[in-house]
Amino acid sequence: METSKVDTRAADVAAGLARLLSLILWLIPPGMSLTSAATLSTLERSGPCRLTALAAAEGVTQPAMTQLVGRLAEAGLVTKCADPADGRVVHVQLTEAGRDYLARRREFRTERLSGLFAQLSKADQDALAAALPAMNALVSLQRDEQIRPTDSTGSAVPMEH
Repeated sequence: METSKVDTRAADVAAGLARLLSLILWLIPPGMSLTSAATLSTLERSGPCRLTALAAAEGVTQPAMTQLVGRLAEAGLVTKCADPADGRVVHVQLTEAGRDYLARRREFRTERLSGLFAQLSKADQDALAAALPAMNALVSLQRDEQIRPTDSTGSAVPMEH
């Protein structure tokens, strides 16, 4: 595909995603920051994780993640433990209360979206469902870009294969 067509298509998709932002924000239950919820979701997907890796995955500094994990631990949503081989290394793990919290967030989102979804035509419902694999692929690419090492200018360092 020509570059100009790709750029136009990318601009159209970007505009559509921007419009979806208000819907996404409406679907989010109150009471927790997006970064906190994303951190819990990452731990649910990945299992126990080093604090440094968690900070990189969420795109925040290690001190910011340390504070965030401290608040999540105080709330009983995660536990922290030192690595037995290296006491400087902190591992973070989701608790059962954290899993329950995420399940309640998903239920809230599902309930809110169900009412709108039911008002769509079957064709629109099918189109949204069919787009999920492509949206997941786009998110995966973005996550890969976010954790890719950068040089002193902020440019991505080529990955070795």
